[in-house]
Amino acid sequence: MARLRRMLVAGMLVWVPIGITIFILRILINLADQTLALIPPQYRPEELLGFPIPGLGVVLSLLLLLATGLVAANVFGKRIIALWEAVLRRIPLVRTIYSAAKNFLEMVLSGQHGSFSKVLLIEYPRLGVYCIGFQTSSTVGQLNRHFNEKCVCVFVPTTPNPTSGFLVLAPEKDLIELDMSVEDAIKLVVSVGVVVPDPSKLPRANASKRTDPNPDGA
Repeated sequence: MARLRRMLVAGMLVWVPIGITIFILRILINLADQTLALIPPQYRPEELLGFPIPGLGVVLSLLLLLATGLVAANVFGKRIIALWEAVLRRIPLVRTIYSAAKNFLEMVLSGQHGSFSKVLLIEYPRLGVYCIGFQTSSTVGQLNRHFNEKCVCVFVPTTPNPTSGFLVLAPEKDLIELDMSVEDAIKLVVSVGVVVPDPSKLPRANASKRTDPNPDGA
């Protein structure tokens, strides 16, 4: 029975990830195919050819994103987007969701101001217990006057959804910087610790940065 169980588990480890991947890809492709609704019904592939073309919406979505990016990059496009955002920010519930989503994407995708530049170990929620965090900013602005030492902003993601989490301000000297890519760290969080980067391919963490917050053992 033990051998049968091991074989079943081994089979699940092969097929379940494949099934989940296909399931998610189908959702994304079906969602992208919704952009075909922008085409007048008489010009859609199923009307012209007599059958639908799977994945055509993905191509159309990419072209739409590219066209939007080209428009947003020029002065006229920036003015239109600024006007559109001004309208959205006047709607009570919409402005909260829109601003949060845009700020998060800008932080992750822009690569500016140290956003997600470092993977850190932070001692949280108590001494001796650590969690993965991402440095989002090396400065804390006017909050500096409330600290006697240099502090940085650290985003601590939740598991298995790394897009949610909480922000902490932590002394830089108490953080352990890991020689781990952001992608590997996100995999670690999403997999609930199952997918761990190969330690033989990673340099040692810079543990010398950490100092004991309680040197006298008090």
